[in-house]
Amino acid sequence: MKTDFKFSNLLGTVYSQGNLIFSPDGTALFSPVGNRVTVFNLVENTSHTLPLAHRKNISRLGLSPRGNLLLSVDEDGHAILTNVPRRISIYHFSFRSAVTALAFSPSGRHFAVGLGRKTEVWQVPATPDSNANGAIEFAPFVRHHTHMGHFDDVRHIEWSSDSRFFITASKDLTARIWSLEATEGFTPTVLSGHKQALVGAWFSRDQETIYTVSKDGAVFDWQYVRPRNAPEPEEDEEMQDAEAADMRWRVVKRSYFMQGSATVRCASYHPESNLLVAGFSNGVFGLYEMPDFNQVHTLSISQNEIDYVTINKSGEWLAFGASKLGQLLVWEWQSESYILKQQGHFDSMNSLVYSPDGQRIVTTADDGKIKVWDVNSGFCIVTFTEHTSGVTACEFAKKGNVLFTSSLDGSIRAWDLIRYRNFRTFTAPTRLSFSCMAVDPSGEVVAAGSLDSFDIYIWSVQTGQLLDQLSGHEGPVCSLAFAPNGDILVSGSWDRTARMWSIFNRTQTSEPLQLQSDVLDIAVRPDSAQLAISTLDGQLSFWSVSEAEQISGVDGRRDASGGRKISDRRTAANVADTKSFSTIRYSTDGSCILAAGSSKYICLYSVSTMVLLKKFTVSVNLSLSGTQEFLNSKLLTEAGPEGLLDDEAENSDYEARKDKALPGSKRGGDPSARSKHPEIKVNSVGFAPTGTSFCAASTEGLLIYSLDNHLQFDPFDLNMEITPASTIAVLENEKDYLKALVMAFRLNEAGLIKRVFQATPHAEIPLVVEQFPTVYASRLLRFVAAQTEESPHIEFCLLWIKALVDKHGAWLTANRGKVDIELRIVARAVARMRDDIRRLGEENVYMVDYLLGQADSKRAVGEDGKLLTNGSDGSAKLLLSGEPSAGIMDEDMESEGEDEWIGLD
Repeated sequence: MKTDFKFSNLLGTVYSQGNLIFSPDGTALFSPVGNRVTVFNLVENTSHTLPLAHRKNISRLGLSPRGNLLLSVDEDGHAILTNVPRRISIYHFSFRSAVTALAFSPSGRHFAVGLGRKTEVWQVPATPDSNANGAIEFAPFVRHHTHMGHFDDVRHIEWSSDSRFFITASKDLTARIWSLEATEGFTPTVLSGHKQALVGAWFSRDQETIYTVSKDGAVFDWQYVRPRNAPEPEEDEEMQDAEAADMRWRVVKRSYFMQGSATVRCASYHPESNLLVAGFSNGVFGLYEMPDFNQVHTLSISQNEIDYVTINKSGEWLAFGASKLGQLLVWEWQSESYILKQQGHFDSMNSLVYSPDGQRIVTTADDGKIKVWDVNSGFCIVTFTEHTSGVTACEFAKKGNVLFTSSLDGSIRAWDLIRYRNFRTFTAPTRLSFSCMAVDPSGEVVAAGSLDSFDIYIWSVQTGQLLDQLSGHEGPVCSLAFAPNGDILVSGSWDRTARMWSIFNRTQTSEPLQLQSDVLDIAVRPDSAQLAISTLDGQLSFWSVSEAEQISGVDGRRDASGGRKISDRRTAANVADTKSFSTIRYSTDGSCILAAGSSKYICLYSVSTMVLLKKFTVSVNLSLSGTQEFLNSKLLTEAGPEGLLDDEAENSDYEARKDKALPGSKRGGDPSARSKHPEIKVNSVGFAPTGTSFCAASTEGLLIYSLDNHLQFDPFDLNMEITPASTIAVLENEKDYLKALVMAFRLNEAGLIKRVFQATPHAEIPLVVEQFPTVYASRLLRFVAAQTEESPHIEFCLLWIKALVDKHGAWLTANRGKVDIELRIVARAVARMRDDIRRLGEENVYMVDYLLGQADSKRAVGEDGKLLTNGSDGSAKLLLSGEPSAGIMDEDMESEGEDEWIGLD
C-alpha cells in the first residue's frame, strides 16, 4: 500500500475571520480558514484549499488587480506571497506588527498596509512571469512611503481609481487622504465629524465625492466645495485665488441607516454601480443606492453579527462572512437568490464516515447537526438538524443509501439519502445518551451503547422494535463494531474488556477479551479475521477473531505524544492526555491501520510488521493550543500563561469588552474558552473505500489527505525547443501526430491545436488518443467538445469523443469530479448535434419524399410527350421534346440545339 499521502483539501470550515476577496473576473471567492486560504469557484461550483499554511490564524488578504498574486497576513504580521495560478508560495515576509488593513492599488504597482496607527506603502514584488528576464528579485518587498497621523488603528484603506491617492479610515473617528507621490498643491487632508469609529471610506467613480461610514450608522458625503454661505466668485484674479484657497472637503449630506440598537460591523461600496452595502451586528444587511441613499432592500441572513462584506467587480454579487457561526454567503441582489450558502460546524466534530462509493463524507458534531459533504466539489450538500443534542456516531448501511446516527438526545435515527429525510427513529425504554453505534452489514439490525448504562441495545431496522438488550459489561460501553461478514458484534468498555457477541446464533454467546486498561476504540479488519483495540495506556493490541487470542501489539505512547497545551504544567513528554489513540481505522485492504487522538499527530502503522510507516502533522497553527512541543517562557507570567489573561476588559469598543462567557454551561466547557483557545485534536479518522485518501475530523475542520495514482508527468515540459515552427515540422515532416498534439497543448495556442487536430487522419485517432498523456486529457475533451459545436466535421469530432471515452474511460470515471464540467460540455454538444440533425430531417422530409417519388416514376411517360428514362450511369434522366419549358433550360442549352436532361440522383 502506498503511504505518500499529502494534504489535498480542507472541508467543514468555510470562514473563520478576516476579509473576503473576489477574483478580478468575479468568479472565485478567497476566504481565510484558520491559517489557510480556501478558494470557492462560484461558476464551476468547486472549492480548493491553497497549500500555504501560516503559523497563526490569517487576519488579512490582498489580491493584485491581475489576480495572480495573493498576499496573506497572519495575526503576528507574517505575510506569504502566493502565485495563485500555480498555487505555490513565492516569498515570506514579516511586517513586525499586526496588520489591520491591506489594499492593492488598481495599477498593481503598490499596496498599502495599516500597521496600527501607521500606514505604509510598499511596492508590489515582481513575479517571474512579469519580469522581462524572468529573474526573481533579491529584495522583493521595498517600502515606498510611511504615513503617520492617526491616533488609533487604521481599519480600512481605499485607493482612487487612478492609483494617485488613497484614503484611510481609522478608529480615531477620522479619515485621511494621502497621495502616493508628491503632488503640487496637495496636502494630506483630515475628514473629521463622525461620533464613532469609522468602518470605511470610499471614492466615488469620478473621484468628486467621498463616502464615509461609522459604527453608529452615519453616512457622510464629502465634496471639494466652498463654504455654503460664501458669496459668488468675482472676476478679479486676487479674489479667485482667495476663493480657491477657501475650497476644501466638506460634508454636503448626512444619512443614517436607522437600524435601532444595532451597530454597523462592516460596509462596502461599489463605485461603478453606486451601491453601498452595510452589515449590522444583528445579522441584517442593507443595500442602498448612492448618492440619494435609496434603500434597495434589507435582509436578515444570520443570527449573529456580520463580520465582513464585499462586492465583486461587476456589482452583481455580495459576499458576507460571519465568523461566530462560520457562515459564508454570496447573494445576487438583482434576482434575490443565493449563489453560495455554506456553513461549517460551529462545534467540534465527533465522527465521520465515507459513503460506500467514496463520493461523500458525513460528519457529525456537538452542535447536533449532520452534514453531508461532496468530496469533489468540497461543498456541503445537505444538513440534517433533527437531533436536539450532540451527535456522537454515524455509519452507512452497506448499500450506501441509508445513514444511521446516534445522539446524546437518546435517539438513533435512520436517514434516507435519496429523499433526504429521517424515516426511522429508535429509542430505548429508559432515557439514555448514546455514545456509540454499529450497523449490521445487511442493514437489518442496528446496535447502540451508552455511557449511562452498561447494556447494549439492538433494534430491527424494518420494524423499529427493540429486539434485545445485551448485558455483561461492568462499565460504560464506549465502542461498537460489527464484523464485515456480519457474524459477530464487538463491544469495548471502560471495564477493561472487549466482548465478541454472537447475536445471530441460538446460543448468543459472549467471548470476553481481557485488556490492561480502559478501551477507547475498536476496529475490525475488512476480512473479519482480525480485531484492533486501542486502550487508554496508549497500546494498540491486535486479536484473532476466530481464536480470541492476542496476536501482537504496538506501544504507541511515544508516537502519539506531542504538543503542550497552553495550560499544561508538565512538558509534552510527560503529559498523559496525549499518549493514547481515541480513534483507529483499518485501511481498505487491511494492511495498515490509522490511529489518532488528542495530539497533533496522525500515525499510520503496518499491521503485519507493527512498524510506524508515517506520521502526519495535523496543523502547525500556533493559534491552537497543543501544537508546540515547548512553551515560550517569556509568555509565562506570575498570574499564569499570558494567553489566558483577560486583555479585553480595557477595550474601547463595547462589543469587544462584553463578557461572552455562558454561566452554568455544563457540556463542553465554556464556549468562549473553546473559541479563543481551541485545542488541537482528532476525534475521528476514516479511509476512503478506494484506498487513495483518508480524512480526519480535527479542530480546524475536515482534513483530506490523498495520493495520486496517476503520475502527472509530461516529458515535453522539460524541452525548451518547443515552438510553433517545430510543432508544424513534427506534424508535416515526421507525421508524428501524437507528439505534435502534445506539443501544441504545451504551447496552449488555440490556432496551433486546431491545425494539428484537423490534420490528424481519422484512422490514426484511436492510436493517438490511446497514448495521449492523461495530464492533458481533460483539456483535449473540452477542446473536442468546443469543436463539435463549431466545426462542420461532425463525424470527425464524434470519432475523437468515442476514442477518448473508449481509451480513457477508467481514468474519466476515477476522476469524475475533476472532469465533470468537460463531460457536461461533451454531452451538451452531442445533444445539440442530435437535435440539429433531427430538425434538418424534419424540415426536409417533404423534399425527400418528392425526390423519392420522382425516382419511382422514372419509367412513366407524361401526357405532353416527356419521357423519364434511365441514363447510362444509372441516374434518372428527363428527355425533353419540343419547346423547352422555362426554368429547366437556360440560354446555353438553347444555343446547343440539342435535347438536354437534368439528372436526379
